[in-house]
Amino acid sequence: MPAAVKNFVAYVQANEPGTKMDLAWQQTDDPTHFLYLFIFEDQAAQVRHGQSEAVRRFEAIYSPELVGDEVEFTDFEMVAGKR
Repeated sequence: MPAAVKNFVAYVQANEPGTKMDLAWQQTDDPTHFLYLFIFEDQAAQVRHGQSEAVRRFEAIYSPELVGDEVEFTDFEMVAGKR
């Protein structure tokens, strides 16, 4: 899984200028858990990302490996901080 994550992030960095941040974290005490953080330039960039062939390929890799429920996506809006 970590190799697939690294390949996916490398694709996003090279091909998605509208994706302003793409971070992947693996939980240290349970390596089956991952956290992804994305910041998109706008809604259109998020849609392009979600509809990309790279996302479909990545989903095909991780879906058979899911231990529990499906992947959970949660949208947040930054209210304070420094970028």
